[in-house]
Amino acid sequence: MDANDGFRELDRQECLGLLAGVPVGRIVYTRQALPAVLPVNFCLDRDGAVLVRTSASSELVSAIEGAVVAFEADVVYATAHSGWSVVVMGPATLVTDPGEHARLLRTGPRSWVPAPQEVFVRIAPELVTGRELVGGRTLYGVHLPS
Repeated sequence: MDANDGFRELDRQECLGLLAGVPVGRIVYTRQALPAVLPVNFCLDRDGAVLVRTSASSELVSAIEGAVVAFEADVVYATAHSGWSVVVMGPATLVTDPGEHARLLRTGPRSWVPAPQEVFVRIAPELVTGRELVGGRTLYGVHLPS
């Protein structure tokens, strides 16, 4: 971290730990040759992969199957001018193994908008980066916690 920029780079374990504590993130992918961003609820799998449960017929599934995507989640404390952001990049694949699908039905994310036929999308955590805004601000002379 540059002493003057107010940011601290997070290591992989810190990033995954922060991701595990939030319920919603955003998938960044390409749709009709343009960037697209979609908020989704998710969870992390044992290996740090991001798991999303969605409708098998969703536009998201057809757009990201086999593509390299980015997944981002963050927490911002606007009053304190602090927070963190984590990005996971890697290929997105559908979970097709029946045993793995059965396991994820028990342990994976729950759909906030259930569909008749749902699938799990796994984003492999090939590159995990993050940073924390640690400079923060004070409110009426009191340093606010991040």
